[in-house]
Amino acid sequence: TTTLHSPLQSTSMAYEKVTEDTVYTCTGHPLRSDIANILDWSLNKDFTAAYKLDFPPSIRIGLLIKLADIEHRLASGTDEKIQLSSMVAAFQSVRDLVVSEAS
Repeated sequence: TTTLHSPLQSTSMAYEKVTEDTVYTCTGHPLRSDIANILDWSLNKDFTAAYKLDFPPSIRIGLLIKLADIEHRLASGTDEKIQLSSMVAAFQSVRDLVVSEAS
């Protein structure tokens, strides 16, 4: 049988300290700060500045594929809130890739 753990139990097993950020990270949900940054970027930057993504081509292609998948799911009638979370998660995974490549 499979044992199901609550998000708090999983976070406690994965991290030394249980915080809001570690719970969000453990469950795969985007951090509030990531959502705020993406919204700020989307709403307060002009299109040219927001469109200039300075990512390596492989990361940029991966992001475009994820965004295309989200657009397809939206066109198929899926829940907008879920797809917004998917979009934030796509940018969060790009951030993680950029950070890991820099180290």
